[in-house]
Amino acid sequence: MSETSWVWRSRLGCALRTTLACSMAGCTYLYGPAPLQRYLTFPSFIYSTTVLIVSDATLGDTLRGCWHVLCASIQVMMLSLFSLKLIGPENFTNLVAALAMAASAFVVALPESTNVVIKQLAFGQLVNVYVRTVIEGAEEGLLMHPIRIVCSTALGALASLIAMLLPYPCLAYSQSRKLYPLYAKNTCERLNYNIEAISALDNSAAIGFFTQARSLCTTGTKLLQSIRSKLDQATNFLFDLDFFIKQDGMHWERLQTRIFNHHQIDPEENLQDFELPIRAMDIALSTCTFPTKVIDEELRGILLKCREHFSQKLGPQSKCFVPIDATATSEMKKGILTKNFSIAYKDLPTSFFLYCVHLLLDDSPIGKKTDPVLRKTKKSGDFQCNTKRVRQVIVNLIPSNHDLVFAIKCSLSLGLAVFFGLIYNKENGYWAGLLIALCFVTGRHPTFYLANARGQGTAMGSIYGIICCFLFERFVYIRFLPLLPWVVFCSLLRYSRMYGKAGGISAVTGALLVVGMKHSDHPSQFALARIVEATIGLLCFVTVEIIFNPCRASTMAKSELSQCLRSLQDCIDQIVIITPTEREKSSSICQALKEGQTKLKCLVDKLEEFTVEAELEPNFWFVPFNNACYRKMLESLSRMTDLLLFVAYSMETIGLLSQKDGEFWVDLCDRVNENVVIFKNKVGPTLKRLEEITRIKSPRELENVLKNKNLPCDIEKQEYPNESVFRIWSGNEDVDSITGSFLQHLEEMANKTYTNIDGEMLKGQMLSHYSCFGFCTSSLMTETIKIQSEVKELLIWENPSSQTNFEELFCKDQAQFSE
Repeated sequence: MSETSWVWRSRLGCALRTTLACSMAGCTYLYGPAPLQRYLTFPSFIYSTTVLIVSDATLGDTLRGCWHVLCASIQVMMLSLFSLKLIGPENFTNLVAALAMAASAFVVALPESTNVVIKQLAFGQLVNVYVRTVIEGAEEGLLMHPIRIVCSTALGALASLIAMLLPYPCLAYSQSRKLYPLYAKNTCERLNYNIEAISALDNSAAIGFFTQARSLCTTGTKLLQSIRSKLDQATNFLFDLDFFIKQDGMHWERLQTRIFNHHQIDPEENLQDFELPIRAMDIALSTCTFPTKVIDEELRGILLKCREHFSQKLGPQSKCFVPIDATATSEMKKGILTKNFSIAYKDLPTSFFLYCVHLLLDDSPIGKKTDPVLRKTKKSGDFQCNTKRVRQVIVNLIPSNHDLVFAIKCSLSLGLAVFFGLIYNKENGYWAGLLIALCFVTGRHPTFYLANARGQGTAMGSIYGIICCFLFERFVYIRFLPLLPWVVFCSLLRYSRMYGKAGGISAVTGALLVVGMKHSDHPSQFALARIVEATIGLLCFVTVEIIFNPCRASTMAKSELSQCLRSLQDCIDQIVIITPTEREKSSSICQALKEGQTKLKCLVDKLEEFTVEAELEPNFWFVPFNNACYRKMLESLSRMTDLLLFVAYSMETIGLLSQKDGEFWVDLCDRVNENVVIFKNKVGPTLKRLEEITRIKSPRELENVLKNKNLPCDIEKQEYPNESVFRIWSGNEDVDSITGSFLQHLEEMANKTYTNIDGEMLKGQMLSHYSCFGFCTSSLMTETIKIQSEVKELLIWENPSSQTNFEELFCKDQAQFSE
């Protein structure tokens, strides 16, 4: 089964389960027994709950959703009964309902530990209760409206749960197991193409294989993300204590899988071990000159054997990632290490490629290697777990500034939506607040994109519902049937870039509410009123979001870029080769670099999120977002993030190996550290300069700063007194110089004579790790040059009418940081 077929089968399965859940909920509401229908007076929330819980979910997610329904219902019962008792149902006017809604929404939204789905469900239930109280006053008493909304919500949750059990339970862990062979196949093909590219005898063939490998990289990344997503779903608590503490729970789905399939090997831990070296191979090939002259027939034969080995290991006939034939693997590793010995000081990219092949053969988890001292510390601190847990509970109960802002946003948006919705149309005042009740998410989000998608989805669904009512006007009892293909279509629409999840849910809900409700007026009049009410709610939502989040996503992306550059600079500062005389510093420095790399990766992920959001937001009168420029910088930052892990691994290994023969390695480490100092002196100030440049808002602001520095300059000639200080760092000469120096040190190491086999093996291992270190540092310099070029292009793009000479601007700024 191919990746494409699996994706379509998975999405179609989710669509059919959504259709089944909506059908059961709708038929129960429309055709159920009269005593039951008496308590199902909120069909809007029956459908909303069903679509919200069951869409793209597994059994674990649905059970979790049912738990969220229970938690939300308890909150709503408490808040609504308190409000109704305090104010009195007969005293509920438009303004009173809006104020009660605002106060209740604030209370629901304030706790950080409450899951966002619980908040969304509670918001929707409160809107229904308060608006219905305004419409009917004291006719139904104090308890009926809260009880009916809870029953309606429970029906939606029950329908979702039954749909997820039929025809068989949909488990996240079983879905992830189906993805493993697809990922293994993708990994195998990428490895084959990479090895074919490095072994090719002509340039065109090598480029063709490399292009095919790069085309598979995107698919592999998506498969890996899907596997991780499913595994995260499988490791949640069955009923998580969201009110008190956030933590990973017991692997309840995986526990069942292991009981019934106890002979199966869990390959989860091997995914990253394969993905990272393959991405590093792509980096090595991108810097190679094809055909590679250092690849002889013997090495080409070894690589082809490795290709067959990986194909056998990852092929469809074997279990994923299961080790095979240790003897053959050992021979290939020895052959790779021996050949790398004669290549390392001639061609760093090819040597690094062989280094990655050796890591795959050796199953070396460089991304997970931790300091044994830290592991001991972690074990020694286990007895403090209960104290930390109690402390975390207390901290979670104290709202932060972010929680307070989120609660105020929800309160104002829902209060205004309910107030204006009731003023426009009292009978249909639900829809203004109900539509945006499901919009709220913690953190930033593309506000205009979500509002546009929900508005268009609501309009499309309502129009489709009107058409169904018109065509099946005489067949009232079967007019629910044409909704089924629409539910399938909208479930697939959720995966589109134009509408997304927000638009898909709004489209399916819009049609369900027109066709699947008992209306007192004509469906077309109801649909029109609902569209207007939805527009009122979205306007309130957008207005409040703009007030509280005036910063555009493009501005946040630029700010996040500055943080990435700062974090990258901190990682560069940690790079050093530990000499045997400083062995006690080795573990702490390497661990600090790994922690910095983890922080940098998180920042790069945030930058990518802001970049995606900036692509979706409207430009208005602002300069359009330079998507291409940010994408190139993201690619460079992602590469540097991967390379830093290899730097940390090689640093740590060199420190351990150098202790075995310290006399020779002390001198070599000192000379390599001289190159490291040059590397840091070039890259560090450049990153600092770029960080400061990306923090400024306009070239005029930077010019004012530079004027205060009183930098001398010949205005007519546009020359500076010391060109070596003021010129822009092009970097190409420095990269070649440091690379050449590394190659010279490696050649000296290769010429070092040992009289025993152990010494030769040690020399070969050291040579391999030093070549990895040299390639990574030179690549880090190259990527820094690329980022510098993109930052310059970004400045020109954002200031098209500026008369500033940006070449001169960079020169001046370089002088500023050189003082």
